[in-house]
Amino acid sequence: MKMTSNTSSFGAFTLMHRVYKYVLPAVHEELDALIELAQQIPNDELRTQALASIRDKKFHCQGGGVYAIFNLEAKEPLLKLIVSLQTISDYLDNLCDRSTSLDADDFRLLHQAMLDAVTPQAKPVNYYQKREDQDDNGYLQHLVTTCQAMLEKLPTYHLVQKDVVELVGLYCDLQVYKHIKKSEREKQLTSWWDIHKDKAPQLKWNEFAAATGSTLGMFHLFMAASYETLTSEVAQQIKRSYFPYVCCLHIMLDYLIDQEEDKIGGDLNFCSYFNSQAEMIQRIEWIVKQAREDVSNLPQANVHRLIIEGLLALYLSDPKISGQTDVMEIRRKLMRNSPLTRLFFLLNSNWIRHKRA
Repeated sequence: MKMTSNTSSFGAFTLMHRVYKYVLPAVHEELDALIELAQQIPNDELRTQALASIRDKKFHCQGGGVYAIFNLEAKEPLLKLIVSLQTISDYLDNLCDRSTSLDADDFRLLHQAMLDAVTPQAKPVNYYQKREDQDDNGYLQHLVTTCQAMLEKLPTYHLVQKDVVELVGLYCDLQVYKHIKKSEREKQLTSWWDIHKDKAPQLKWNEFAAATGSTLGMFHLFMAASYETLTSEVAQQIKRSYFPYVCCLHIMLDYLIDQEEDKIGGDLNFCSYFNSQAEMIQRIEWIVKQAREDVSNLPQANVHRLIIEGLLALYLSDPKISGQTDVMEIRRKLMRNSPLTRLFFLLNSNWIRHKRA
């Protein structure tokens, strides 16, 4: 993939300038439009969860939107695509988390929406067929068809579609297995890992599961497909550079800060499967190292190093950490000897949260 003037001298200040100029306003606009659609959902439960997913998980779209600003010529379709797919992910996660159902078939059909969204040729279906709550006034299908329409605007999506579908398929598997009956979750997840562990042989089962829960690999592939100069060789390199380690880091940090919340809610948390705090710190530090090594040979390596530092800053500055003594200690150790770039992103993460509040 040919390096363009968009990224050839990209640094932390340029990144944050573009976040403030392009990402935050555009994400706000996209989500406001989706809120209007969600407010028109007739079914009370579907409307509640659609609105809650946007209200509580807006930062997922803001973070994902970063991938739209490395190719400014394609920022509009990329932003709309990323916001739409991330909103599907967050909405379905809410439906499964808050569901009175523990039906794997129900969860599987709901998440068919994500697979259809990344397959331009797919025909949307009734994704609610296996549950009582049905009438969303076309909300979920709108998100699916928006993704499909934006993918048509990416000139080389055909080179990455197979890899995107594979990552989305793994993501959907995870969402099914993590939401079924509690007594069956670990057994199903470890059996699933046995099938796929050759994809990430150095990861433990809980780390592999975490890696499949990230949308960052998908967003990276979307960004790559916005370049006409993308080659199949680089497309393969891109997938390997993000999955599993960058993706694993993303979700392990997410679970790290959610430990207390998940304990109260009785939700599965992959950090709880480490034998000790010391092992958790050692493994996360190792995953950070592997992630940095994996992106070092990419055509836009400087960009992806910034993203890794941004991930660490974003999650380790989250207010949820306050009061979690163990997590605060882990943050202290992970932030030890932090580069100035990470500290810069940490300050900006706090500022964006303050403005959002």
